[in-house]
Amino acid sequence: MIGQIRLYSGLVLFGYAALHLSNHVLLLGPLRLANDVLAAVAAFWHSPPGTVVLYGALLAHVALALWSFVRRRHLRLVRSEWLQLVLGLAILPVGITHFVANRGSAELHDVPPNYLWVLLSVGDSWLGALQQMGLALIVWIHGCIGIHAWLRLKPSYRRWLPSLFGFAVALPVLALAGTLAGARQVSELAADPERLREMLQALGITAEVSQELYRLSNLLKMIAGAILVAALAARPLRDLWERRHGVVRIRYSADRVVVVPAGPSLLEISRGAGVPHPGVCGGRGRCSTCRVRIGGPDRARLPEPTTVEAKVLARIGAPPNVRLACQIHPPAGDYHVTPLMSPSVGPSDAWRRSSGHGSERFIAVLFADIRGFTALSEGRLPFDVVFVVNRYFRAMGGAIESAGGHVDKFIGDGVMALFGIDGDPQRAAQQALDAARRMSLALKDLNDTLSADLDLRLRIGIGVHAGPAIVGEMGYGQALSLTAIGDMVNTASRLESMTKELACELVVSHDLLERAGVMLDDVPRHEIDVRGRRGKLVVYAIADAATLAAAPSRAADPAGGKTVVTPAPA
Repeated sequence: MIGQIRLYSGLVLFGYAALHLSNHVLLLGPLRLANDVLAAVAAFWHSPPGTVVLYGALLAHVALALWSFVRRRHLRLVRSEWLQLVLGLAILPVGITHFVANRGSAELHDVPPNYLWVLLSVGDSWLGALQQMGLALIVWIHGCIGIHAWLRLKPSYRRWLPSLFGFAVALPVLALAGTLAGARQVSELAADPERLREMLQALGITAEVSQELYRLSNLLKMIAGAILVAALAARPLRDLWERRHGVVRIRYSADRVVVVPAGPSLLEISRGAGVPHPGVCGGRGRCSTCRVRIGGPDRARLPEPTTVEAKVLARIGAPPNVRLACQIHPPAGDYHVTPLMSPSVGPSDAWRRSSGHGSERFIAVLFADIRGFTALSEGRLPFDVVFVVNRYFRAMGGAIESAGGHVDKFIGDGVMALFGIDGDPQRAAQQALDAARRMSLALKDLNDTLSADLDLRLRIGIGVHAGPAIVGEMGYGQALSLTAIGDMVNTASRLESMTKELACELVVSHDLLERAGVMLDDVPRHEIDVRGRRGKLVVYAIADAATLAAAPSRAADPAGGKTVVTPAPA
């Protein structure tokens, strides 16, 4: 709840800043136009609902930011977090004068919103100009960092990033240009002191009012400074208090044990001890990159996941012993902790299925390989070989994904694909057959396209099998990926190599055809031995996988309820 309040209050303040800067852009035109728009916008923010929304968001955001700073166990921050923290702390002392000059004068002396009073300080001294213009940049950059940290976990954010970045740069630049243009117009008015005095008096601004506002501004700056000092002093006092509640003993490995007072989150413990631990969202519970596997004698003492944590864990399919390190505050006890993701992960890994844990599922596996690749590559420049192979991979990958499969990996000039990771076994088998058909058709199109560049047409061998396998994310660092292991995967690879011996394009197991509810008539049937497998494996050799799509009819077999698919002549 605290995180949500902080997020939404920040969005309100960011929206207010965006409107404020947009109003400054109008200063590139007549000063009167900018004043009229400013008065119209201020009418809402100065109304009771607008005041509650704006200053409620301001107080909530500042209070929760300071509370977060007090609760933070260490200051091991990345550069963007450091920048956001420093800018956030600078907003109060830099912005208080601006706040008092505008809202204070309106509330205490009924001064209407106007640019004349604000821009006088810009042209009055370099310090005033630096404060006014620096405040806009401080607030905007602080808000943009927060917005980026929030949105970068959204799948569609990368597509909109260039446009949003352009907007984030253009708006403050135009606003600063408008501020300078407006200050120039005000300085021209200030060239006539008598006229300027009359205009200020008409607004209700006198020398006494100005001095009173500056005194109020200085008082509020002192209060803000005292609050910041109190926040700094509260950190060691918090540590003393927490030591009274026992210690947490975290064992990361046989030679890495961390002992700290109870209270901080597991992510804070790791980072405070210098243990590499990812956390893309900054420990706000918006992603799953900080997840860990927890064991140890006191694991049962851990509190149950909160609503936010439970939602994230359910989304990634995490088992019971996997928790989010940023959301769990372990009580005093002894725990064994294993981070499950590499410290180098990025936003694209935020919702990756739980790594390090597999599950047994019935899937279909497809292997494909280019036939005669050595002869194809001999005498060709490396660039040409890479060009052909990439065109081949693009065609095969598109065919697999169009059939509903998942491209596991490209191995040399070979392809491995999985089907039915999140679906039912029958659908998985049907998708694998469809993928083989699509790959054969795609290869024919590719050969026609490259006919002028290739002396020999590309040929492939495809092996397809179905059965139970262990599916999970395996690997390390950037090489971590979703894959499958097991005897049936080895069998599928063996079927692909059998296409050479059987002189065909596709070898498919009877197990897969049976699961798909498909029978192949007039197709050569073979019984083969597979290493590590007992008994014979029945397979069918199809000369041209593309002919599966040309079946003239699909009829139910009265005896077994199978679908009879008769391949057409090649």
